[in-house]
Amino acid sequence: MQSNMDGSKMINTIQGDALNLFKELNDESVDLIIADPPYNLGKNYGNNFDSKKFDEYLEFSRAWLKEAHRVLKPTGTIYVFMGVKFISYIFQILDQELKMHFNSWICWHYTQGMGRKKGFSPRHDDILMFNKTKKFTFNLDNIRIPQKYYRARNNMRGANPGDVWKFSHVHYCHPNRQKHPTQKPEALIERMVLASSNVGDLVLDPFAGSGTTLRVCQQLNRRCIGFELNPNYIEIITERLSKPFEGFDSIDERMERVPLDLSDEKIRNEYLKNHIKWFLKHHNSSISKFLESVRQIYGETYKVSLPRQRELPLLKFKKENVQQIDSPDPQTAERFSGR
Repeated sequence: MQSNMDGSKMINTIQGDALNLFKELNDESVDLIIADPPYNLGKNYGNNFDSKKFDEYLEFSRAWLKEAHRVLKPTGTIYVFMGVKFISYIFQILDQELKMHFNSWICWHYTQGMGRKKGFSPRHDDILMFNKTKKFTFNLDNIRIPQKYYRARNNMRGANPGDVWKFSHVHYCHPNRQKHPTQKPEALIERMVLASSNVGDLVLDPFAGSGTTLRVCQQLNRRCIGFELNPNYIEIITERLSKPFEGFDSIDERMERVPLDLSDEKIRNEYLKNHIKWFLKHHNSSISKFLESVRQIYGETYKVSLPRQRELPLLKFKKENVQQIDSPDPQTAERFSGR
């Protein structure tokens, strides 16, 4: 069955091998790529293990990155999650072989993870951010974090979040936790989508996994295509996208902080109203915590109307938006599924 990947559907999930599906995308047709491939650590993804020989994994990475470069628009950006063993090689492919423009090496810091008895327990993942050219989309105002202090020299619209991002894992007890070993928090992907794309842009996730990128794009009014090899994960994604939206499942804790030195009551009232609009738009569950901090600092109680979650027709996901290609041949089946 041929896949319709012209980007006309708002959310399009396609079951199949990423390297095959990439070939069905037109040159320079995608605005943003968020890729979380297997790290080659031997994890079990249901229908395969991501355990390959060193050279074989590099060739796989080189092949899909070359395709990603081909389909990315000149103003486009790619984010690549990768473990420490291979990230330097991925950097070299993007920088030296594909001649992309290096932007940032992002550290995703989390507080819980695997424990070690000999050695230090890992508490971060690395994310490479590359642009196809030096002229690229970057919406800083959409991803600012609140200032610590209200001062004339500070931009009270917020500060740049920097390249160390602290987001908690989606813990196994969380109601949004999916049956996937490496699910990413929605707010982590939200920052990438807001920063590097605009409403209506086309986002590609070639290793869709539990569907976090698709879910975020669904709520931020972006078009999104997700490739996923494992049919069981396709079912998880389909169910996840059909659920009502009640806010993203995680947040940068700095979004909840209240600037100090808001001594002028008029300025304080105006800022607090804007804070919710600027920083907590898709995070209703954090508003009560923010208002409690306001009460503790300024001794005042504020009543606000919670932002209404949008119910645009464009955001509705239909099961017919899931496509399936013919069963892969044995060689294709050896490749990796998404994360």
